Amino acid sequence: MVELSGNLLFAAFVFYLVAILFFGGAIRQKKGLEGSPYQNKPVRSGKIAMTLTILGFISQLGYFITRWIAAGHAPVSNMFEFITFFSIMMVGAFIIIYSIYRSTVLGLFTLPIVLIIIAYGSMFTKDVTPLIPALQSYWLPIHVMTTAAGQAILSISFIAGLIYLIKTIDASAPPKKQFFLEMILYCINAVIGFIMIKLVFSIMNYQAVFEWVDKEGNTSTLKYTLPAILGPNEWNLLTAGRMEPILEMPAILEAQKFNTVIWSFIAGTVLYILIRLITRKKAARLFHPFVKKINADFLDEISYRSVLIGFPVFTLGGLVFAMIWAQIAWTRFWAWDPKEVWALITWLFYAAFLHLRLSKGWHGEKSAWLAVIGFGIIMFNLVFVNLIIAGLHAYV
Repeated sequence: MVELSGNLLFAAFVFYLVAILFFGGAIRQKKGLEGSPYQNKPVRSGKIAMTLTILGFISQLGYFITRWIAAGHAPVSNMFEFITFFSIMMVGAFIIIYSIYRSTVLGLFTLPIVLIIIAYGSMFTKDVTPLIPALQSYWLPIHVMTTAAGQAILSISFIAGLIYLIKTIDASAPPKKQFFLEMILYCINAVIGFIMIKLVFSIMNYQAVFEWVDKEGNTSTLKYTLPAILGPNEWNLLTAGRMEPILEMPAILEAQKFNTVIWSFIAGTVLYILIRLITRKKAARLFHPFVKKINADFLDEISYRSVLIGFPVFTLGGLVFAMIWAQIAWTRFWAWDPKEVWALITWLFYAAFLHLRLSKGWHGEKSAWLAVIGFGIIMFNLVFVNLIIAGLHAYV
């Protein structure tokens, strides 16, 4: 059953990959209606692309169901499972938005992000393991799945906002705006870089085992699958012929995971520089031909509607259901755990987003930047808080 689950996830990956090509073809066709407010007559390539997307979504649902059967519990208990479920919800949110607005360009940008997220999740352990006692509750799927659904819908706002910025920030825009837009694309490159570097060292079967002292003063071992730029507290390398750490991290920080983040940015920087050298263009300019026909106000509406839908869903999952479960499990609603704090920050940010939009008239570019920042907070919560900051909610 686990093998079937993995095959269904791989099939979904292939469906999405092929769908991207057809979304690109739909945009290139002259009779596309990307400039109109509503595109209710998608071209043939767009229809094929959406059919493939729906097939991929069904295949991903099949992965989720079969893994649930194999595990005996909702498969959202580690990084791989949560990230793949998050990607399922992103595609589901996109399908709903597409059924309303018929935007092929949204699909052209959404599916690559989904593929990156799936590939990123696949870098973590895929083992099916029993739940620890603290997670053996029906509140696990209720809380985690609702939170992931809310974040996925909010992520569509980011994609629409990013397309808006790529379209409107051209060579004549202030250098500061161009710089920040490039930084967004650089960060996406960093994720791709992480996937690439992880695959390379995985093929090489790279492992380095360290002996170290944790914050309780206990000595234990830690295995690195990437060369150690940052070593654990009071380290002692046990594997001969491996790179020794350049810096030593305090016991309070997750040195191995922090090391992975450093490698991600190194690989992402190299990849970004190569793209700039080969194309001799800024990254944002490479995407401009795909977005020049779409109506900017149309993108602004998609971004706003996504937040309008995603915000209450996230409120339920990330705050209400989370506090109910915390009260049942730990007899307190709140404990200032890092994950709880960043869930609150995320909620406050999107509450401010809606306030600025409705009360202060922050439309267009300002709204797009807010959508991008909001997604950055979601990713910080997913990556840095989970991997680096130890807490009760840390995934592995």
